[in-house]
Amino acid sequence: MTTATKTEGRGRTAERELAELQREHGGPLLCFLLRLCDGDRQRAEDLVQETFVRAWQHPEALSADYASVRPWLFTVGRRLAIDARRARLARPPETGGAVLDSARVCADHAERSAAALDVREAVATLSPEHRAVLLEVYFRGASVAEAAAALGIPPGTVKSRAYYALRALRRVLPGYGVNPSVPR
Repeated sequence: MTTATKTEGRGRTAERELAELQREHGGPLLCFLLRLCDGDRQRAEDLVQETFVRAWQHPEALSADYASVRPWLFTVGRRLAIDARRARLARPPETGGAVLDSARVCADHAERSAAALDVREAVATLSPEHRAVLLEVYFRGASVAEAAAALGIPPGTVKSRAYYALRALRRVLPGYGVNPSVPR
């Protein structure tokens, strides 16, 4: 696109010029904003739209003596993405009803403490090899490959030991299994 843009009577970018701007720079701008939005396409598309609204409102920025308007568009889009992220982080996250319906309800801290003691006692009944695998995979959050490297055993052995350790825990802790009334 050329650097000069035509404006309507009230200082707005002409519709045809804005459509050309969208065709030329819309795709790369969307790709850029997708990365800033961690792949959230809807949020990125909203930011692209808002960026072009700003371009429509500020034709003077588009008629400056630059070789391309793309840097201006990317800067505006980046600033809008930063503002949107700050606004999202400033308020508590929203939760849906489905998450709350399937969540296990703990009446108080005493029930949670008792459950933790039950699990601790059950884990103590496992063999040291099974305990070590559960510690790595479930309590430290390591992947199978990371647990295998940390324990010095093959990944298949990690999977097998985790399976049999969980199976043993289900026998020892029958009340803590999957809730049959909650659909999977």
